[in-house]
Amino acid sequence: MPALEKLKTLITKNKIEYLDMKFCDLLGILHHITLPADALNSELFKYGVGVDGSSMAGFTKIERGDMIALPDAETVFVDPFFDKPTLSFICDLMSVDKDVEEFSRNPRRITRDCHKYLQNILPGTKVVLGPEFEFYLFDDVKFHQSPEEGYYFIDSEEAEWNTGREGEKNLGYKVPYKGGYHAAPPIDRTFNLRSEMATLLADVGIGLKYHHHEVGGSGQHEIEVAFDEMCRMADKTALVKYFIRNHSFRSGKSATFMPKPLFNEPGSGMHVHQFISDDKGSIFHDKNGPANFSQTGLYYIGGLLKHAAALFAFTNPSTNSYKRLVPGFEAPVWGTYSVGNRTACIRIPGYQRQWKTQRLEFRPPDGTCNPYLCYAAMVMAGLDGVKNKIDPGSAVDQNMELLTEKELSKIPLLPTSLTKALDALERDYDFLLEGGVFTQDLIDAWIHLKRRDVEQIRVRPHPWEFYLYYDK
Repeated sequence: MPALEKLKTLITKNKIEYLDMKFCDLLGILHHITLPADALNSELFKYGVGVDGSSMAGFTKIERGDMIALPDAETVFVDPFFDKPTLSFICDLMSVDKDVEEFSRNPRRITRDCHKYLQNILPGTKVVLGPEFEFYLFDDVKFHQSPEEGYYFIDSEEAEWNTGREGEKNLGYKVPYKGGYHAAPPIDRTFNLRSEMATLLADVGIGLKYHHHEVGGSGQHEIEVAFDEMCRMADKTALVKYFIRNHSFRSGKSATFMPKPLFNEPGSGMHVHQFISDDKGSIFHDKNGPANFSQTGLYYIGGLLKHAAALFAFTNPSTNSYKRLVPGFEAPVWGTYSVGNRTACIRIPGYQRQWKTQRLEFRPPDGTCNPYLCYAAMVMAGLDGVKNKIDPGSAVDQNMELLTEKELSKIPLLPTSLTKALDALERDYDFLLEGGVFTQDLIDAWIHLKRRDVEQIRVRPHPWEFYLYYDK
C-alpha cells in the first residue's frame, strides 16, 4: 500500500479537494460516496466509511444494513470526471456484525479467494485476462413502461436508417447494416472519442491493445485493453465501463453495454481472453500440442465446457443476454471449442504467435455481468477441469451455423434463456464452492435476484405481442 505520505503528496500536487469511494454491489453496479480531502488519514484505511448495505442489491437486510466501504490505497487515481479535483479509490465491503471483517458477498473478495485457490491447484501461477469491451453509442435514448404504454426509442446519427433524415444538416456517410467492422473515417465518426477514452484509461494505468468500430452499423464500438492479472482486471473492468459511460455522457452521447439494444442488429459481448501463467509465461503453451495447446490448457477448456451452462448465470446474467445469443450474429450458441472459429463457445485465436500469452477466448460473456463474479466463476470451472483432468474432446472447426440438424444434435446446446442458465446453476455449483471462493449464501442470493429479473419481464406485455395477438 502506498505510504500515507505519498497520498498526501498526491493531494497537495493535484490540489485535491475530495476523496471518492467507489464500490460494486452484488450485481456489479458501481456506487460511490464522497468525502472531503482532509478525511485522508490512517483511520480511513483501517475503519473506512459507513454505507447502507440494505440499499444495494444483494447485500444486507434493512435491520442489519450498516456496512463499511474500506478503500484500497493501491487503486488510487485522479478522477477526470469531477469538476473539483478528486482522488478516487475502489473499496471493499466490510461487515460490522462483530468487528470490521470482510463481507462474504464482497465481490472483490471472490476474485482474491479464487487466486488463493489457484495456488492450491497450480502453485506459483496467476490467471491473466484480457476482455474485449463492445458497446453502442447512441445520440438519443428514450424508454418508458407504465400500465397504458411501453416503448423504447433509440437513435444513432451514423445509422443507415438516417440516410434520409431531414431537419438538421445531413452529410451522409452512414454505416451500412452489419457494415461497421473496422470502418474508416468519415464513416467511423467517433474514432476520436474512442482515442480520448483510451488516453483517459491509460492515465489510470489501463493499457490499450486497440480500439475500432464494430460490426453494428448504428454505433457499435470495441475497446480491447492490455492483459492483466485477474484481480486487477476485475477492478479495471469496473473502471473501463465507468470511463466509457462518463466520457460519452459529457460528450453528448449515451454508451450502453446492454447485450442486445437493437432488434436484428449485432449484439455486444465481452469476450474474455484468458490463460494461466508462471514466471516463464503461459502454461497453456505446448509446441507439440494441438493448436500449440498444452494438456493443462485442454483440461481447462474441458472444465469450461462441462460447466458452461451454469457459468451463463454469471457470465450472461440478464434476460437481454439471450437475445444476443442467437445464430446468425457470430454469437456462441453451442458448447464447443475451435481454432479461429468465432461461432464456437471457446476460440483458440488462430493469429497467436507469442507463446508466452498462449490463450483461449471464452466468447459468451457480456457487459451486464459483475466482472468479479464472472471472472472467478470462469476460472473455477477451468480449474475444475485441470484438477479432474476433464477431456474437452475434439475441436469443432466448422462454421456451426452451417452444420446439419443431425450434426448439431451431437453438440450440447447452451442455455437459451436466463431461466435455463439459473436452472443449470442450481444443478451444478459445487465446483464454485471449492476453497470457499463462492458461498452457498452468495449463490442463493444471486439466483433470487436473477429470478426476480425474469419475473419482471414475464408479467409485462411486449410490443410485438400486440402484432401477434391484439386482433385474435
